[in-house]
Amino acid sequence: MSAPTPDAPGEPVVEPLADRPMSWPVLSSKDLHRDEWVMALREDVITRPGHPEQFSRLSLEHPGAVIVLAVDDQERVMCLRQYRHTSGHAFVELPAGLRDAGDEPAVETAKRELREEVELEASEWRQLLSTFPSAGITNEVHEIFLARGLVHAARGDFEMRHEEAEMEHFWVPMAELLDAVLEGRVRQGPLAQAVLAYEVLRQRGALDAS
Repeated sequence: MSAPTPDAPGEPVVEPLADRPMSWPVLSSKDLHRDEWVMALREDVITRPGHPEQFSRLSLEHPGAVIVLAVDDQERVMCLRQYRHTSGHAFVELPAGLRDAGDEPAVETAKRELREEVELEASEWRQLLSTFPSAGITNEVHEIFLARGLVHAARGDFEMRHEEAEMEHFWVPMAELLDAVLEGRVRQGPLAQAVLAYEVLRQRGALDAS
């Protein structure tokens, strides 16, 4: 049976499918770790609405991040290879960075990260996705952008440090990158999401509608 349409006589209006903002009662909260950096680990004791049972949940506070799928005129993607200590891999990734500059708009952070990490700037920007990578653990949000119309842009006085100082960057044909994602050879989440979203838009003929 088909779902009722919004204008069907006598039928309720069907809202578009969407996540719902919600907050359950918090009885207490304490920091397990907090320092001068942008992330913190917090433990909350909460209850279900209207129920007396109490239970604790850990929350990793995170300012969010931007990720840039930079595609040139030859349908190549600017990729990085960066060591991630926690996961024990040197991942193929996209240019990205924390949203740690206050209320700076996400697209402006993305522009800055693209310039600082791979010395590129773009004339065309389009948001592909906004995702919660692990909603049960952290409030982190990934804002994923498509950047096109690429030209060289010096990073200025930005200094690459720690893992970034060992980072490689290289061009990969989009078709090759898509194959690597689908075959499980490239597994970094935001990259996979960006590439798959790009492919869906391409198949729908929607990439030139930005």
